[in-house]
Amino acid sequence: MGGLQAAGHADFIEASIAKSDAAHSALIASWRRSLQLHGLDPAERKAPRRLTEGELRLARQRTEQLVRAAEGSLNRLYLAVGGVGCCVMMADRDGIPLERRGAVADDETFDEWGLWTGTVWSEESEGTNGIGTCIADQRALTIHRDQHFFSRNTLLSCTTAPVYDHEGNLAAALDVSSCRSDLTEGFVQLIAIAVGDAARRIEAENFRLAFANARILLAPLGERSTGALIAVDSDDLVIGATRSARLALGITRETLAKGLLAADVLGDPAKGAEDLDDAERSVLQRALARAGGNVSAAAQNLGISRATLHRKLARFAIRRPH
Repeated sequence: MGGLQAAGHADFIEASIAKSDAAHSALIASWRRSLQLHGLDPAERKAPRRLTEGELRLARQRTEQLVRAAEGSLNRLYLAVGGVGCCVMMADRDGIPLERRGAVADDETFDEWGLWTGTVWSEESEGTNGIGTCIADQRALTIHRDQHFFSRNTLLSCTTAPVYDHEGNLAAALDVSSCRSDLTEGFVQLIAIAVGDAARRIEAENFRLAFANARILLAPLGERSTGALIAVDSDDLVIGATRSARLALGITRETLAKGLLAADVLGDPAKGAEDLDDAERSVLQRALARAGGNVSAAAQNLGISRATLHRKLARFAIRRPH
């Protein structure tokens, strides 16, 4: 962008901030933060800041499990968008891309634009942009061309979605960026859907890694259930929940700490109100099933005699599986 165009973009941003109510426009609010809170100049030509190799290595170590969980989804997302001149990046919560997928033929161009691992794309550093503003607002968004704060970034189109960790905290931002001038609004919308779906898959895989020894259940919430996962231990207590599940089911850190029955969370009043007899019946049935119907083996596993188990089976009218 030439000097006159850059100056025009800067003037437009400052005029928009002066006359618009930021409370009614998320974009204007971001421009205002960039100008007034972070003290940035939209006409500044300085290249984005880049971490040293050592700093980037430390950043990757802090999110090692999430990066591992994201591997497959990043590859699939790149297969979907890479052929049309887009690159895929996953940045940490500080706005630093840790993983990137892109075509070798485009590497030089994307590197020049700063669409590379180790470049700082926080809103504080780069003003309004896909990654930084997604993190600041904690919402999926597209910053298209002249919606960027810096004039030097107005050839970019960036579509980004937040990624939350196994405790529901913001952990990363998943981004697809392009420098193409012919990127249509319709195609940007398709990219947004793909990015959002990939972000939820990363969250689900990371959740499964974090609760590898638990049962993972999908909350039956209709369309809202995408990504609404809970982790349940051997006592049927909820020990973890994704952000989607926390929001939909009202699960908090405090309720998890107090003890939360899966049946209560999933809306099964029959199980939630079970008494000691019901609990004992369930234990006996599970023990018998695990032993393949062998009463002697089931009794041994339960630490009781074969005769005692027979009496209990008769009491609860439990039949041995055939």
